[in-house]
Amino acid sequence: MSAEKEPLTVVIADDHQLFRDGLRALITSMPDAELVGEARTGEEAIALAESSQPDVLVMDLRMPGVDGIEATRRIVGRSPNIAVLVVTMLDDDASVFAAMKAGARGYLLKGSERDEVMRAIQAVGRGEAIFSPTVARRLMDYFARLRPEPATVFPELSDRERQILELVADGLKNAQIAAKLSLSPKTVRNHVSNILSKLQVADRTQATVLALAAGLGPRPKKL
Repeated sequence: MSAEKEPLTVVIADDHQLFRDGLRALITSMPDAELVGEARTGEEAIALAESSQPDVLVMDLRMPGVDGIEATRRIVGRSPNIAVLVVTMLDDDASVFAAMKAGARGYLLKGSERDEVMRAIQAVGRGEAIFSPTVARRLMDYFARLRPEPATVFPELSDRERQILELVADGLKNAQIAAKLSLSPKTVRNHVSNILSKLQVADRTQATVLALAAGLGPRPKKL
């Protein structure tokens, strides 16, 4: 008999008590999630992420002191295993792309339906990137305007590395990429390591952000 799957551990970071109350009620109603902490400031979010190492951290952008962008950058830099899901009122280009560059894996607007928030928590917990419909449309329009010719994208990468980067941006794991390209998992792992080094990024999430911005990979997923 297989062991029962562990629930996703979740931390909330938001300075508004009413919003935290609503998120707390939502998360505690999810059978596959467990709330393990709440933060009211960016500094508290950073400390709580360090101490509890949650699977998902639901992050507001506007908070006293260290804002959500900087908190996300520090958290992901220290613990790339933590999936940050931004839930905010801000839907401007600067905020969306700053959150992505900081390492956020999802971006929702406050006012999203309960089911959307639950699906987003589950999705980023599984390693997916997820966006609310409004944000996804904004990203799609932006990527469409910037999409260059494939030959000009990341000239420092080999054709094989560029192909693997596109699959990474599509959300595939190393084993899935190996099977798709008829390569050994070790070969794919070495290619991914070379890609991260050449692009000077810390992890697959940051590589995915660069790939999407350059026109590689799929259109952003939306709820």
